[in-house]
Amino acid sequence: MGLNLPSLKTIRELFYVPVPVPSFAGRKVLITGAASGIGRATAEAVAAQGGQLVLTDVQTGALDQVVAEINGRGGHILYHRPGEISDYEWVAAFAREVEAEVGVMDVVMNIAGVSAWGPVEKLEHRQWRRMVDVNLMGPIHIIECFVPPMVRRGDGGQLVNVSSAAGLLALPWHAAYSASKFGLRGISEVLRFDLRRHGIGVCLVCPGAVSTPLVDTVEISGLDRSNPVIQKQIGGFHRIAVTPEQAAQAICKGVLRNKFMVYTSFDTRFGFWWARKFALPYEIVMRIANNRFDQLARISEIGADPRDGSGSQPSVGSRKND
Repeated sequence: MGLNLPSLKTIRELFYVPVPVPSFAGRKVLITGAASGIGRATAEAVAAQGGQLVLTDVQTGALDQVVAEINGRGGHILYHRPGEISDYEWVAAFAREVEAEVGVMDVVMNIAGVSAWGPVEKLEHRQWRRMVDVNLMGPIHIIECFVPPMVRRGDGGQLVNVSSAAGLLALPWHAAYSASKFGLRGISEVLRFDLRRHGIGVCLVCPGAVSTPLVDTVEISGLDRSNPVIQKQIGGFHRIAVTPEQAAQAICKGVLRNKFMVYTSFDTRFGFWWARKFALPYEIVMRIANNRFDQLARISEIGADPRDGSGSQPSVGSRKND
């Protein structure tokens, strides 16, 4: 039975936004990046609420482990397959398999992502390309292949795109990462209105600090992660970070309330509000933050904290999905 779509011709229909997915129970939910971090926590949360899951991640072994654990708790996994969402041909084939096996999705969640930070003179082309390929083109591939069937079915649904605080604010050294996350934010802004007439809601999730495996493996060009000063800064990040489970709870609540902007912590919500309301103070804060990052880079380059005389050699971190 098709959804009774609004005509958008009355005042009430223009202002009232229905909730397409008021419950996960019995709903088919696709989650990318489901093997770790926010993706895994969200898969577990949706399964606990009765959702029927379709999962994917680039990490084969970790994905199999998540599937086994969810099944062991009585969750319902409809289909899972490891793969690279930056590969359009793979995503298209995956989408055809999913539709043939389990049908059209009710909820599509783009959670998979990678990260690399650094000043522009240190970032490598491969890092720029990887950010765009995985964080922007990956979700685009998923949207291309999974959302049109939802439109054709006519029963509504929900699209979830995980951006970042770096998709809202000009964080230091985040140029490559922000290129992808600001892009995903723009897509979500447009689809929020484009898909409304089809009864499909859109959530734009903007996590701040979340303690995931990505934090300890993110590539930071120009910084020696073994330097005690750098380790102290990373430790400070962990102290303010929310858990993946807390982030997953925020995502689930956002879907069930059809909220467009979904924050996982107060700091990002406040920062975005501050940037919009107080442009000059925001600019000053960003300048101070940028100077602080530059200071860290200088400390890293000389390989020592001038206060304690310690030294170390530069290193580069690895990438891992959220």
